Formats: sequence, C-alpha cells, structure tokens
Amino acid sequence: MPDRGSLVLPAADVLQPALLSWYRESARDLPWRRDRDPYHVWVSEIMLQQTRVEAVVRYYERFLAALPTVRDLAAVPEDALLKLWEGLGYYSRARNLKKAAEVIVSQYGGVFPAQYDDIRALPGVGPYTAGAIASICFDAPTPAVDGNVLRVIARLTALESAVDSDRVKRAVNAALLPLYAEGDRALVTQALMELGACVCVPNGAPHCERCPWQAHCKAHAATAWAKYPVREQKKARRVQNMTVLLLNCGERFAIEKRPGRGLLAGLWQFPNRTADAPDPQNALDFASALGVQPTDLQMQTSYVHIFTHIEWHVTAFLIACRETAPGLTWVTKAQLKGDYALPSAFKPVLDLAVSC
Repeated sequence: MPDRGSLVLPAADVLQPALLSWYRESARDLPWRRDRDPYHVWVSEIMLQQTRVEAVVRYYERFLAALPTVRDLAAVPEDALLKLWEGLGYYSRARNLKKAAEVIVSQYGGVFPAQYDDIRALPGVGPYTAGAIASICFDAPTPAVDGNVLRVIARLTALESAVDSDRVKRAVNAALLPLYAEGDRALVTQALMELGACVCVPNGAPHCERCPWQAHCKAHAATAWAKYPVREQKKARRVQNMTVLLLNCGERFAIEKRPGRGLLAGLWQFPNRTADAPDPQNALDFASALGVQPTDLQMQTSYVHIFTHIEWHVTAFLIACRETAPGLTWVTKAQLKGDYALPSAFKPVLDLAVSC
C-alpha cells in the first residue's frame, strides 16, 4: 500500500459496467484492435511505448506487411528490422522484439505463449505489456498498468503518493483486480487505456464531461485534477553540444555505425563528436582528420534533439570533399532513404542530404 494517502476504488460492479458501456460507444478504430492475435497486440504495445498512437499506426501496418508472423520477425536481418523501425526511436525495443521472437520460435514452436509468467519472461516484456497481452489475447485477469492507467486511478482516488514508485504501481494493479473478476477482460484493459488516452488526458485539462467515472472521481469533485498524478521530481537532462558532419563526395555521403553499446547502439549515423561550441574551422579540421580532404563548407544548420536523459544541441555542417576516405561508408541519397536506418536524432541532417 502507498505510504501516503489511500487507494480505495468504488465497487467494481459500479465501475466496470459504466467503463465498458462507454468504451463500446467511444473506442477508436485502431488496427491492432481488430483482432486478438497476440503477435499483433504485442507488436503494437511495444511500438506504443514512448510513442503517440497517431505516429504508430503507419509503422504498425508497414511492420506487419513486411513481417506478418513471429517466424518472419525471428528471421529478419537486424539492419532490415531497424530500417522498418526508423523514426520510432528507442531502438532497443526493436532488438528485443527480435530476441523475443527467436525465443518464441525456439521454445514454443512459433506459438505465442499464453501464460502471463511465460510472456513476462520474454526479452523486452515488462509487467504492463505482459498484462496487456495476457488479458486482451488470453482472457487472463491481469491488469496492464501504464502511465495512462496510473493517471486515471490517481485522479479517481486523489492518490497523494508518487505514481513513479513500484510500490504504488503494485498497489494500483491490486486495486484493479476486482474489475477483472468477471466479464470481458480484454475490454477492461483496452477501456482503461482508452480512458487515459482520450478522456483523462496527460496534457491539459481532462474531458470530465465525457468520463464514465465522473460521479466517482475525487479529483473532479474537488476541482483538483491538476494535482494528480503526483510524480517524483526528475533530474535535469544533461546538455551535450554536438558537431555533425554531412560529408559529400560526388553523389555520395559518409555514414558510419555507432558502437555496439550505449546510446543509439549499433545504428548508422553521420560522423559526429562533442564540441564546446559550433565552429566552422573546427568542423573542417574534424573532416580533415577523417581523411576526406574537405574543399568547401557549404552550409550549416542547428537543432536540438531530446533524449530521456540527454539533450543534444546539434550544429551540422555540409562539407564538400575530394576523397571518400576509408573507415566511412559512402552511400547515395537513395540508399540513405531506403537501405540504412538512421535514428531521428540525425533526421534534420538526413533531410539536408536529401535536399542537396
């Protein structure tokens, strides 16, 4: 139980019918809701982590068109997988999908496991994702507690404890179990997700007039929705100044692979390094050190890219070169767009290359 405040939900036989009635009338038509295939639900849930629904739809449809079964996912080369994932970010999600698919093929004969503990043991699958798959696909009484659900319950109960705490997440999970005692468990999970995504929204005022639980909500009764959920104070992001080189030799541009560990591990990038401040001469010196014989600094552009814990302040320099130096991979515009996965941290540089 949380250390401050209480977590007491109204009776399940009051909450559940109102929630499901609202969901049946209001649910969005999303492609991963059209069946209960665990492969489809799993892929969608992994994609939806840290990513808006609107952005996921086209990735989801393209992903399943290319990899329609778990066996296809297990067999796909990593570079092809990362190209399908390009732009979604958090690339470890894609790598873990492939690792988990390999486990499903090797240990379960390509059939998705049906038990919560087996699902939870797959690489990259946490309690939320396991709960979602088990309840939606296999009718298990397993709540799926994510940020949307935490926000709904925190406001419903005026929860004073920080929802970042694992102890609070476990308490919310336990408090939701009566909603899963009987009835359509898949709809309970999806309805809770939808309520947090579309009504009890994360940014801005909730749409209380559309909420099936309005009459039971303590935050609404006190006109105090903005107080909840309570969160632990986050540390400020570390700022890094980055110089990025867009090296152009003839019709080709230089890229390289990042190290296999750390931020954006194993992905393709444009040559870059940290820098105290953007400086054209330092950029030319950097290019010279790579052996490309720079001839002309043609353009520079600046932008900010935000990771979870780091903020990149990027200055990118377009530099014409005489030599395609070894140690770099030289590719055409078409290859940049079609064959190589570059993380969104380098998208403004990619756009500059394509527009040249």
